[in-house]
Amino acid sequence: MDEIASLLEPLIPGLRRYAWALLRDGEAADDLVQDTLERAISRWSQRRDGDLRAWLFTIQRNLFINSLRQRKVRGIPVGEEALNDVQSPDMNPESHAGLRDVLKGLEALPEEQRSILLLVGVEDLSYEQAAQVLGIPLGTVMSRLSRARTRLREFMEHGRGAALRRVK
Repeated sequence: MDEIASLLEPLIPGLRRYAWALLRDGEAADDLVQDTLERAISRWSQRRDGDLRAWLFTIQRNLFINSLRQRKVRGIPVGEEALNDVQSPDMNPESHAGLRDVLKGLEALPEEQRSILLLVGVEDLSYEQAAQVLGIPLGTVMSRLSRARTRLREFMEHGRGAALRRVK
């Protein structure tokens, strides 16, 4: 068990960042990380040789998707009040506003684009690792990442309306 803990412990900060970015709620993110670690430990014998980090992110994303499905069934609303708690003590108001805009832009992205952007841009996974985590082809990773970056850039330049524009 100590060997498993020594392998998992250095990966926890990345799992927390990704969980928080997905949920924007500290308690829910901690719960997701804990559920991820519990699932990983309970299925440790089923783990194949390969990238441990990608395996953990896969578990975490699957748990997140399952919780989204449960929320839809239950009808639990997800609020934006967590954005108010983002500011750190040494952050000036202008930087805080920029951070809120980025978080709102991320929120406006479809889940598949947001996940790609967070895995590659924040967690520094390679395209191959992100493809493995999400269970999609490498080309799909590259196209979704490109669309996510474009939509986030449009959101930052033109505001919420540009990112939510729909074409029928």
